[in-house]
Amino acid sequence: MFMKTLITGVAGFLGSHLLKTLLEQGKYVIGLDNLSTGRMQNIETVSHHPNFEFLRFDVSDPAVLQLDLLMDVTEIYHLASPASPKFYQHEPFATISVNTIGTQHMLELARMNNAKLLYASTSEAYGDPVMHPQPEEYCGNVNTWGPRACYDEAKRLGEVLCYEYFQRFGVQVKVARIFNTYSAGLRNDDGRVISNFVTQALTGADITVYGDGKQTRSFCYVDDNIRALQLMMDRQEATGEIINIGNPSEYQILEVAVMVKHMCESRSTITFHPLPQDDPKMRRPVIEKAKSLLDWQPQVNLEEGLRRTIKAYRGQMIERVQS
Repeated sequence: MFMKTLITGVAGFLGSHLLKTLLEQGKYVIGLDNLSTGRMQNIETVSHHPNFEFLRFDVSDPAVLQLDLLMDVTEIYHLASPASPKFYQHEPFATISVNTIGTQHMLELARMNNAKLLYASTSEAYGDPVMHPQPEEYCGNVNTWGPRACYDEAKRLGEVLCYEYFQRFGVQVKVARIFNTYSAGLRNDDGRVISNFVTQALTGADITVYGDGKQTRSFCYVDDNIRALQLMMDRQEATGEIINIGNPSEYQILEVAVMVKHMCESRSTITFHPLPQDDPKMRRPVIEKAKSLLDWQPQVNLEEGLRRTIKAYRGQMIERVQS
């Protein structure tokens, strides 16, 4: 059977990485993106690939279910959504919409086509956790009345929609709770920790640490993440499951800032600023389910991932200066 893969949010960070991987594997891919936070430059190297078609479209628009090109898709990676606090707090209603209405549209498309669907959820579903590390069974500690709620709660409701379509209609749903992912593909104005630190260190700007820097995160290099998403899509054992995807190695934010400064040979000063509201104090995934169901675990440690990221960011900066 001819396989046709749909990626929503294809011009975003994860979507563009996944697209290039699938094309290298010989798959035919349709990409949807409304370009609210995604950028065409992320996919320009493959924009004319014979196995790729791009549609500028919002998955929250009900007309998405009338697009002829999508009528025979066999698998759907639903990655569309702002993912950085900087962007989702600027567009809270669009963030809620893409993760609820847009998710239901993609689930309905999967039901119509008897297609598999992977929903990109988030570790933010755990909120500011009181259980550490976080297994999939933990229900979380999320504040519905705050600036992060538009993302956290919308993603959680997206999971509920996945549950209902799996239980009621037998849609082959897989839910990935994605922990902090990074690489040079992140926009340097993205506002997330790694992109901030590397950009600041390379330009000599102050490296901004929020709070006392003792809060922790677990950083997963993008190649490991993409490999996990593909395994989830391919493995029948992942159907109807929520699976943490992340690196269980845990670092304090200040520790990462010092590491980046050293690796960049930067003279930047590390400065401290007030911690944003509802910013999680701890974040580390339990990945036993990913190990057992997917035979997956991360292969790239933080030092190696940072080395690759710094090299690429530095190269991009040199190109901009020369152009």
